[in-house]
This record gives sequence, C-alpha cells and structure tokens, in this order.
Amino acid sequence: MKEIVIVGGGLAGLSLGIALLHRGVPVVLKEAGSYPRHRVCGEFMNGVTIQTLKNLQIAHLFDDAMEHSSAHWWVGDRCVLKAKLPRPAIGMSRWEMDEKLRKEFQLRGGQLMVKSREICRPREGLVWAAGRELKRESRLLGVKAHFEGVKINGSLEMHLGRGCYIGLTPVTKDLSRVNVCGLFTQYSHSKGENPLIRAVREGGLTQLAQRLEGGEIDRLSLVGVRGVGLGAQKIKDDLCVIGDSERIIPPFTGNGMSMAFEAAESALASLYRYAQGHESWDQTRKEISQRLDRRFQTRMSLAMKLHQLLINPYGLKVFSVAAASGVLPFNWLHRRLS
Repeated sequence: MKEIVIVGGGLAGLSLGIALLHRGVPVVLKEAGSYPRHRVCGEFMNGVTIQTLKNLQIAHLFDDAMEHSSAHWWVGDRCVLKAKLPRPAIGMSRWEMDEKLRKEFQLRGGQLMVKSREICRPREGLVWAAGRELKRESRLLGVKAHFEGVKINGSLEMHLGRGCYIGLTPVTKDLSRVNVCGLFTQYSHSKGENPLIRAVREGGLTQLAQRLEGGEIDRLSLVGVRGVGLGAQKIKDDLCVIGDSERIIPPFTGNGMSMAFEAAESALASLYRYAQGHESWDQTRKEISQRLDRRFQTRMSLAMKLHQLLINPYGLKVFSVAAASGVLPFNWLHRRLS
C-alpha cells in the first residue's frame, strides 16, 4: 500500500487521514502549528450529513455535539428574520473538534508531525490541505472570540451591518459561553478597546456591541486573520488540493467546516485506489479536482453573489425588506448553500 502525505492538520486534512487509515493506507500528516488551537470560524456546521461523517469514520466524535435548529437574522439593530433550519446544524468548539480529530488520527496509527512546515511543491502522493493563502489585496478581516455572560436564546444569530456580518453561536449547552465571529471590510487600528467590539460598533451594530460589552471575553480565544480571499483559490499546476486551499465559501453560510469534511469525502475513493496501485497519481489528482467542482461549484457561485449583496448597503436594504416582508426564500437558499 502506497503512503499518502497530507500537509495541513485542519478538518479536511485530519478527517481524510482518519478515513484513509481506516482503509489500511499509511498516512503522514504535517501541520505547521500545534494543538489544541483556536481557529476563526463560526463553530457550527451547516449542511454536513451524518452519512459524510460516517464515511470518514468520525461520526462518533460528534455524539455529544450541540444541534442548532433555528436562526435569527438582524440588519442593524432590527431582527428581520426568524427561521427554523431545514436540517439541524452541528455545533462544537473548534478547540474541542480539532483536538478530537487529532487524537483519533493518532489512535488509528497516523504519523503526525506538528510545527512542521512544508514547501508547496507538487509531488506524487502529496495532498495539500494547508488552508488559505494570504491575499494582500483583500480588505477582508476575520475576527473571532468566545464570550461569557452574553445572553443568547439558543438560536444561531447573524447580524448584518455596514460592510460586515457577525455570527453568534452557543458553544456550551447551558448557553453560558458564546462564540462571536465576524467578517469585516472596514476596521480601525486604534489601541486599547477590544478590537472585535470596536469593529462591531463601527459596523453600525450598536445593540450587539452593548451586549458584548456586558459580557466577558476570553482573551485566549481572540484570534483574527487578514487578507481573507473568498471563492476559488489559486492552485499550482499538478498540486492535489482540498479544503480551504482549494476554495473558501463566504462564512455567512456556516458551510465552511462542512465543505472541509465533504472535500475529504470527495477525495477518499480516488486516493484509496492510488494507494492500492490501481490508478496513476495524475489520474487521481484530476479525478479529485473534478469531483470538487461538481460538488461545490453551484453552491459557491450562489454564495459569492449573496456575499456581495450582504456587504453592499443597497443590497442590504433589499435583503432587509425581503426578509421582513416574508418573501425571502430562506429554505430554498439554505438547501442550495449547504
């Protein structure tokens, strides 16, 4: 059986490694950072199916996960939509999720190399799952932190402001801890004040800023990423790529973590055949790329169009009116974005 080397120990890389190990494929996984760690994300998975998790041999890791069944949307300080999700979203802290996947990978016999940087160079048997590249021309900033003492009713919350949107997700079942994650196009660099609360206020979300000020931030959980590039990512020729390295869906969908697992699932069969010696590496890489396009292209196109609508002041007015008047096709959009 041929060895597979995976670069990047996030959701896509770890889950793919676990699934390959389950099939008897030797896997080496190289991660530039270390565990446990926080990541900028909404900390809920919108769209992933139990069958995908079973196919990756990781469904049991989510037995104690939260399930979110409803979502509330605000434009400014006004709640314009309360909706029941067509399918519950799985909720879990990334700190916990990544750690569970790491332990499972090593339990299955995978070789994990942390603080190990790899040059992005195509070669046979190498899968690149190392996450996004810095887009210096991008104005987008992602920030996330956990808060305690912020009241939330158990639903997912999405707050739309001037050039930004911020999601709130309960992290604990007693609702005592809340994940706050935002994507911003405008932000200042003044010192002193909490940068996340400052960015929320500058986005015109006064009531949300006051709610966050009434809570207590976990400073260790405060992380941010600059130069976020959404959509298809630039890929080197002949490089086998999955996860955020391949494409990044706008975060308002809550579908990013789901896509990581779906990408791993899409790559699994081809990599297994390659490891058995039944397919060439070139054929394997092309098959994976084609599967990812078929699975994500339509979803991604719709998400990118809606993202532009939500960060545009005129588009935001259209969304607000449609949602408040009950003509926004929320269920239709939810199904196609997940």
